[in-house]
Amino acid sequence: MRLARFEQKGRVFYGICEDEFIYPIEGEIYSDFKAASQKMKLSDVKLLAPCSPTKVVCVGLNYKDHIQEMGLETPTEPTIFMKPATAVIGNNEEIIYPEMSTQVDYEAELAVVIKNRIKNISPNEVYENILGYTCGNDVTARDLQRKDGQWTRAKSFDTFCPLGPWIETEVEPASLNIKAYLNGELRQSSNTSFLLFPVEELVSFISRVMTLNPGDVIMTGTPSGVGAMKPGDVIEISIEGIGTLKNRVCPQTHIR
Repeated sequence: MRLARFEQKGRVFYGICEDEFIYPIEGEIYSDFKAASQKMKLSDVKLLAPCSPTKVVCVGLNYKDHIQEMGLETPTEPTIFMKPATAVIGNNEEIIYPEMSTQVDYEAELAVVIKNRIKNISPNEVYENILGYTCGNDVTARDLQRKDGQWTRAKSFDTFCPLGPWIETEVEPASLNIKAYLNGELRQSSNTSFLLFPVEELVSFISRVMTLNPGDVIMTGTPSGVGAMKPGDVIEISIEGIGTLKNRVCPQTHIR
């Protein structure tokens, strides 16, 4: 099932996507819901980020090939950091290139959407507490990351966490092809089977650090092939069984 969050005539709804249509739901996506009898064409609505997280917890250095390309040591436990909720945007929304950066990179990632309020759960309890999965882009001001030595500023600009286009509830996350295309050219290509720490270990580990709320997002890390974007570029993140997240990069002067 594909769950989407969308805007229509100035109002925000959740719905179920089927082919070229979306069916608004009755109820709550994190508990019980059903599709309404009415349907709308996807082309007639604006898809938003598929959830409204209280926080986005990211995992760095979780693919061996990416660790090698960054010239860093392999971690013995997950390396986590956070993005604010204000960084989240949806499919076809614009990534704003900040004036204080000279190198903004894409990072294709599988994103996990949490279903229940959880704390201190075991790996065996993880999957019953996941709503589903979506495509994510951990946009990073790489020059600022190197300059600061820690990652908060580089990862936290508004628009630096594209998610979408929807939440897929039925896909198995253990072996999914993940790709990034910059202006139609393949730049990243890997599979989630190469995750250093798989989904169940990540969610359990993070839940032992902080409480996770319904709608919170965990970004599971990026494979090798990360690279720079510039204003005017189009970046697409495609994950097998989920879909494609597409965003255009725009200069900060484009929006005030």
